[in-house]
Amino acid sequence: MSSQDEQFPAAAAAAPEAEGTDEGMTWWYRWLCRIAGVIGGMSCAFAGLWNCVTINPLNIAAGVWMMLNAFILFLCEAPFCCQFIEFANAVSARADRLRAWQKAAFYCGMAVFPVMLSLTLTTLFGNAIAFATGVLYGLSALGKKGDAISYARIHQQQKQMDEEKLTGSLEGQA
Repeated sequence: MSSQDEQFPAAAAAAPEAEGTDEGMTWWYRWLCRIAGVIGGMSCAFAGLWNCVTINPLNIAAGVWMMLNAFILFLCEAPFCCQFIEFANAVSARADRLRAWQKAAFYCGMAVFPVMLSLTLTTLFGNAIAFATGVLYGLSALGKKGDAISYARIHQQQKQMDEEKLTGSLEGQA
């Protein structure tokens, strides 16, 4: 067998693993989350830098945390922005293996912390898009909305069970 033939089974074996990690997210929703993460990183970076131009130590701490958030968002969502960092692809691959609810909790938590440190308009607006990225991942963790037919079927089954319980309790009283 040639080396090219040996590569195809390995690629075919890796494909189901890659499909399982998307958790039912469509390609456009995945790109929407990534773009929101990059824009959130940019807003965190600019607002964090602006927040550091002060003498208040809490504002400086919040600004540094926001710039760290920006770096983490770039590292996880767009590793090509950090191509000169050796471990960027490894961190991005590990972040891609996380479930959507884990990413949501992580992104929302790291966006809330600077706001708790220093509640200013700069920290609120700077972290809003990073928080929205977490919300997008959280919505994807909820899954697809069911169709009306399955809900009607479930409702009908519950109605039948309730009627059976009611007739069973009435027969028990008689």
